[in-house]
Amino acid sequence: MDSGEENPFLDDVLEGLAKPQKAIPSRWLYDAKGSSLFDDITNLPEYYPTRTELKILRTQAGAMAKAIGPGAVIVEYGAGSLVKVRILLDALDAPAAFVPVDISASHLQSAASELKEDYSDLVVEPVVSDFMASNLGHALPDLSGRKCGFFPGSTVGNLQDADIQTFLKTARTDLGDRACFIIGLDQPKSPDILVPAYDDAQGVTAAFNLNLLTRINRELDGDFDLDAFEHEARWNSVQSRIEMHLKSLKDQRVIVAGKPFDFTEGETIHTENSRKISLDSFATMAEDAGWSLTRSWTDEQELFAVMMLEAA
Repeated sequence: MDSGEENPFLDDVLEGLAKPQKAIPSRWLYDAKGSSLFDDITNLPEYYPTRTELKILRTQAGAMAKAIGPGAVIVEYGAGSLVKVRILLDALDAPAAFVPVDISASHLQSAASELKEDYSDLVVEPVVSDFMASNLGHALPDLSGRKCGFFPGSTVGNLQDADIQTFLKTARTDLGDRACFIIGLDQPKSPDILVPAYDDAQGVTAAFNLNLLTRINRELDGDFDLDAFEHEARWNSVQSRIEMHLKSLKDQRVIVAGKPFDFTEGETIHTENSRKISLDSFATMAEDAGWSLTRSWTDEQELFAVMMLEAA
């Protein structure tokens, strides 16, 4: 590791471990291994969001495509494995281009190459970037079609209100005055459903969370003992969110990039939030960022919603 170069991962880890409540931003969970493990999570029986959203997309893709219109440029934020966007692309009338944006370069390039093989007439221009940190206007193809953001899953629930506002405002600027935005939104529900979804019986989510420590050890000269930490999922009723933590099983000292950090037994690193936001609450946030909520689709149990925003 060359400490003379800019390293936002290092900066976030050192800053986060120095806080009274240790915390590391959730985006760093998604290296190649983390992204692969998350793909595994989406297929777990306890993890309802993906299969529920897929059902909504498959049922309503025609209505979404009609609302978006022909010749669209689709921009997927936090693109991942590009499974869900295929449903939308298949329903659209002659989409002009697809721009997947993801922080994991190897995972993104692999998924984009596979998609390009299946959609040979589609312009595919992957962008390696943290969608929260970038202005993407310069990276979008110079095409006349309507720009449509696509942000499936429940990732928006990982963000604080201020971050949601920043993201929506930036996307509004990037996508332009004729833009629309399709966003997934996990709905409030019983902790009896939520907690198992983030702490599965097979331990895949635990492996996903603990992989962050493996990444720190590999990339930042860390010496975390993975056997001395465990995954913990908590329901925070005040904030209406599931929290993921890595809990220290003993008093210990950890070194990262030559800097020591002390843990007491039971102390945690807060690694992710997954808030459950009502449609009404999100509509207000969207309006403040220059969008209008014009349509929404949900499942029969109202576990999950897919909404369409249009530039106000």
